[in-house]
This record gives sequence, C-alpha cells and structure tokens, in this order.
Amino acid sequence: MASPSTTPLLKDELDIVIPTIRNLDFLEMWRPFFQPYHLIIVQDGDPSKTIKVPEGFDYELYNRNDINRILGPRSSCISFKDSACRCFGYMVSKKKYIYTIDDDCFVAKNPSGEDINALDQHIKNLLSPSTPFFFNTLYDPYREGADFVRGYPFSLREGVQTAVSHGLWLNIPDYDAPTQLVKPLERNARYVDAVLTIPKGTLFPMCGMNLAFDRELIGPAMYFGLMGDGQPIGRYDDMWAGWCVKVICDHLGLGVKTGLPYIWHSKASNPFVNLKKEYKGIFWQEEIIPFFQSAVLPKECTNVQKCYIELSKQVKAKLSKVDPYFDKLADAMVTWIEAWDELNPAGGSAKLANGSA
Repeated sequence: MASPSTTPLLKDELDIVIPTIRNLDFLEMWRPFFQPYHLIIVQDGDPSKTIKVPEGFDYELYNRNDINRILGPRSSCISFKDSACRCFGYMVSKKKYIYTIDDDCFVAKNPSGEDINALDQHIKNLLSPSTPFFFNTLYDPYREGADFVRGYPFSLREGVQTAVSHGLWLNIPDYDAPTQLVKPLERNARYVDAVLTIPKGTLFPMCGMNLAFDRELIGPAMYFGLMGDGQPIGRYDDMWAGWCVKVICDHLGLGVKTGLPYIWHSKASNPFVNLKKEYKGIFWQEEIIPFFQSAVLPKECTNVQKCYIELSKQVKAKLSKVDPYFDKLADAMVTWIEAWDELNPAGGSAKLANGSA
C-alpha cells in the first residue's frame, strides 16, 4: 500500500510563509513535512544581509527592497522590523491556502512520542467544515471517532466552510510581557487532543506563529497591521488580524477552528523588550476589543474586501479618539486592500468570500 507521504495534501495549492531575520536552519527539522511545498520567505530588517536557506527547498525570498519595488508607494502598509511583514507573503502568493510559521518553531511530539506533522493537521482542519452557529460538546464532529451529539439541530450539521485553522504550541506559551515577567519559568506541557470551532460572536487572540488559512476565502482580511519600526506598538499584529478576520468570518458565515496541531515553540522573547512594544496595546485593547465585539457590517458587504474597507471606516470613526495611530492604521488598511487587489486582479477572494461560491 502506498504511504500517504508519497502524495502530500494540497502540494500545489499551498504556500508556506516564513518571516525571518536569520538563516533558516530550523527548516532541516521540518524537511520531511515542508520540502514538497513552495516557501515564501519574507526577510525583515537589513536587506543587504544574506539569508541562507537549506538545500533542496523550493522557495522565493523577498526583502525590504523587493517589497518597495513591487508595491511602490503602497509599501508603506507593510511593517518593518516586525514579524507583521509576513503578510506581504500572503499578498504575493498565488495559491489557495497559506500556512505561516515562525523560525523558532520546531516539530513537536505527540504523547506517543511521534513527530507531529503540523501542516497535515492544519490542512485537515481547513478541508473539513466548521460549526460556528451551535456548539458541539464533543468538539469537532467531523473528526474520526466523533459525531454530532443528541440535540444538535440537523439543519446545521452540514456546517460551513473553514477559513482559518489556528494551531497551538508546546513548551513556551504565547504570553504577553506582564505574564512572562511573573511566570518566567512556565512551560506548556499539556497536549489537548482536540479541535473546536470558535462560536459566532466570540473573539479570540490569534497567534501568527502556527496558523493556516484559506487565502481565497479570507486572505484580504489577513492584514497584520502597522507595527514595529516607526509605530507606537508591536506584538499586536496577529491580534489585530484575528479580530478583523473573526468579525468578517461571522458576517460572511465562515468558520474558524483552534486546537491541534501543536508545534514546539523553542525560545521565549525578552519580556522587557516585549513590554516596551506592548505597553500601549495593553491599555488600548480594553477599548479595541469592545469595538470589535460591537462591530456590525451592513448586508451590502458581500465579500472580504468590502467588509475590510467598511471596518477601516469604523476604526477611523470610533478608535481615532483612543489615539491618532488608529487614523494611520485605518488608512493603511485601505492601502493594503488596494495593494492586494492590484496584485490579485482576478478577485478570487471576492468570488468565494460569502461562502456560497
């Protein structure tokens, strides 16, 4: 019998996007799982530095000079000296699916001691439906060995398309700086063998270091904001994208899954450096989150781009009073969509975004 590894799932339909400032030796560990796929590497920081990629990988590499050349004046919407630069990779990809991973994330082992093929699990999550409108107490009902429980409405059992698969991490948890400071030695050793759909109307903190999504369904909303160099905030890039994405998925009837797969997060970032980056965000999030919780998109917003432009208007109208930064961010959201549409003129996301293609 042929082994499943002979034909990797979605081999020609998925790009792996990696933001980095260093040589990508970590790919050696991922070789059995990543080598069949195309990589898009977004080099942050000094563009004159040469990044080494191990032999045998199919990849394209973009540095800041490439971003400026390809986007021209619109390159201002791509963050510099921040992992938010990864979203440039989403924009230039031509594939239906994206998996993004940080370069300090290694292959984790399951409780049986076997290496976890994170990419394979993300693909399974994306290719099975989600159930955002009614919670199944056995978590993901489409998983082998599970089903819908008694009392689950039959009319909702078909589910909806899954737009996002949010994976988790063993070893170093994804904590903010204050939590890092008070729990410097804490490590996550708990492997929970579950995937669940995040219910409609519920926001979540999206971590970008082990994340997959359907680019055609939700790609234009996966903007990681204006962070890092020259900005008053950092480390909220994936959070911002996650809040925008969830509001839009709820509006368009798309699903977001979280749980498996796990990766091994190898090193904690410096909590004092992180505190400096997060400081304003820690205050601002107390107003940003209620903003997203109450955001309503009109029925005329029938695709992701329209939803995102509408959200940018609401950001400008309601969050500018928090700080002038949000004016700038709202403008960058519009610039992002303009750049996205320029590089993706077919509008694939527009055709599929309402989940009823």
